[in-house]
Amino acid sequence: MFTAFRSYVIAPGFLLRPATPDDADGLAVAYRRNREHLRPWEPFRDEAFFTVDGQTDRLRNLAELRRTGRAMPWLLVADDGQGDVVGVVNLTNVVQGPLLSATLGYWIAAAHTGKGLAPSAVTAVCRDADENLGLHRIEAGTVTSNTASQRVLAKCGFELIGKAPNYLHIHGAWRDHFLFQKILNDRVPA
Repeated sequence: MFTAFRSYVIAPGFLLRPATPDDADGLAVAYRRNREHLRPWEPFRDEAFFTVDGQTDRLRNLAELRRTGRAMPWLLVADDGQGDVVGVVNLTNVVQGPLLSATLGYWIAAAHTGKGLAPSAVTAVCRDADENLGLHRIEAGTVTSNTASQRVLAKCGFELIGKAPNYLHIHGAWRDHFLFQKILNDRVPA
């Protein structure tokens, strides 16, 4: 269902583009490089996750979810000729009908935080969710101690809607999360 998405230059030297199964090598490298940086905010990952085969399987699954209209995976890459993956933005759990909603997840490589890439990438994906996917809202959650991610969401117009105790199993324990949403438009569902 989600097929014709464009790429966006979100900052000089950085391109946000749809992810494909061909990105497995670059994504595996990015996850290995950022393993410690992401550990406090991610679920436990077995060793296979950090391999090319693990990322190939994962990207194939995301491609199938994209094809059926249930996810839209994006990669942030350095537009320097090498195309290193420096971040990920995913819309998952896409629901049609009267809800017209999706869940947002994202990360930026440790070497590239603090450059405004996350807000720019999230803003571009929100715009696409509105204009191309026809969604009404996007939801995002952060571990309560992840103030950097909370600042990104606030910059992008997300509003705090509540706290979910023991929401996700992150970094070896059930963690409380703050939940946020952004209303994209007030169109009537088709």
